Amino acid sequence: MHPFIPHPLLTNPHLMTLFPRYWPRPSLLRRVPLEERLFQVDVHSRILARCHWHPRRNRHPALVLVHGLEGCTESHYMRGIAHKAWHAGFHVVRMNQRNCGGTEQLTPTLYNGGLSDDVRAVVVELYQRDGIEAIGVAGYSMGGNLVLKMAGEAEDRLPGLLGVATVCPNIDPAACVAALQEPRNWIYHRHFLLKLKARLRRKARLFPGKFDLTRLATIKTLEEFDETYTAPDGGYRNAQDYYDRSGARHVIGRITVPTLIITSQDDQFVPFRTFEIASVQTNPAIQFVGTEAGGHCGFIQRPCQVEDLYWAENRIVEFFQRLWEKQGIPSRS
Repeated sequence: MHPFIPHPLLTNPHLMTLFPRYWPRPSLLRRVPLEERLFQVDVHSRILARCHWHPRRNRHPALVLVHGLEGCTESHYMRGIAHKAWHAGFHVVRMNQRNCGGTEQLTPTLYNGGLSDDVRAVVVELYQRDGIEAIGVAGYSMGGNLVLKMAGEAEDRLPGLLGVATVCPNIDPAACVAALQEPRNWIYHRHFLLKLKARLRRKARLFPGKFDLTRLATIKTLEEFDETYTAPDGGYRNAQDYYDRSGARHVIGRITVPTLIITSQDDQFVPFRTFEIASVQTNPAIQFVGTEAGGHCGFIQRPCQVEDLYWAENRIVEFFQRLWEKQGIPSRS
């Protein structure tokens, strides 16, 4: 694997984290075909995906991309990976989690970090309806936890699943929320909390009487928000029950498909110690890469001639290319 050497101007983890969010890449997905598609993930809920197809669907593998907390299909890493993967020969499905990307009307529920069955539903539909027999799934942060949870729950029972890759997955949500609420991370904590509150207000307008907003203005932390809204909406007893049951750490040892986990030791709110468990370190299916630097999902590397600055994006596409090459191009013809 091409080693990660941080950009010399971005050695601070906060700069590393924030830089890719604000650095424009206007050429991404230019002249790449786009189709919007709704996937039914449960009886009452659909999610919107933005899909990039090649002409013959059963002649190419697919890559499903899952964003993190308060991201969407337009998050910079979703577009970056999609651009590279499509040009590498993959169909690409950028999926919104429930309510994200302006889709609050498609489900009466909130979204949460335990909805791994939503990702599974997308994989199953691509395999059964579209005839795609090799499907990779990649996720960032909370999306990474969902991807790993799905793979662990499925074990080897999910036809078509080629492998999974994650960047800074929050496999222990309680530890991550605690870190996010530390004073040094106030800028991220405030950002997420304000966006979650705004989303809940939009949901309340769309589904009158479903959500009681009387306590919303007094909530000061993510844990309070999850205790009051996310946990009960998702069928959990409380926030701690939600954090415990939604963490992929419980099932990561059961993963059997090739898996790539990329994280950094200086991630501000996904503690590196959460990966120092036997189920991660001894599972032969998992390739674990823990770099010294990288921030939270940043990984902007020193300029080089062989590829662009976005090291983690490149490693994900490279990982799935290698899996595809080992398997060969699947066909149902």
